[in-house]
Amino acid sequence: MADTDTGAPPRVVLVVAAVLVVALAAVVAVFALTKNQAPPDENEANGPLPLVAVPAPQAGTPACTTVVSAMPATLTSNGRQLARRTLAQPAPKATVAWGEGDAIVLRCGLDRPPELTQTAELRLINGVQWLQVTEDEAATWYVVDRDVYLALTVPDSAGTGPLQTVSDTVAAKLPAKPLKF
Repeated sequence: MADTDTGAPPRVVLVVAAVLVVALAAVVAVFALTKNQAPPDENEANGPLPLVAVPAPQAGTPACTTVVSAMPATLTSNGRQLARRTLAQPAPKATVAWGEGDAIVLRCGLDRPPELTQTAELRLINGVQWLQVTEDEAATWYVVDRDVYLALTVPDSAGTGPLQTVSDTVAAKLPAKPLKF
């Protein structure tokens, strides 16, 4: 008998190992290519923000025009700069938004919030009285001491920066008025 044993694994084992290496490389390549792609919802987060219309009978008043046009192009939220967001058409009057995903939304000219009562807990922030109404993962803060009611809806993750900046703008552009219950 001739000695043909070279010490190498059988040919079948080598072929299977090569196929497994190629398959593993293909899986890694597909994973790497798809990992960096954003899901469809995330890509849409940068497009125009659709908002439902809410009753805002005073949205067309000079007070709303003045304060909304004075709002800054960016808001600081937890150290991040949030750019003003384009609103999808038809956009509600006297409304602006900032940020991606769960945007911060300011509306002007709303009806008096029903939660505003003589016993409601108000907060004074930079000279503006606010009423906080908490929702699931956000809060809506109502300006209650001006000629028009404004509402700032912020996600829980936003921090206090946007509220302070909006307060500064409201205080600078709209004079304080006595509360109406």
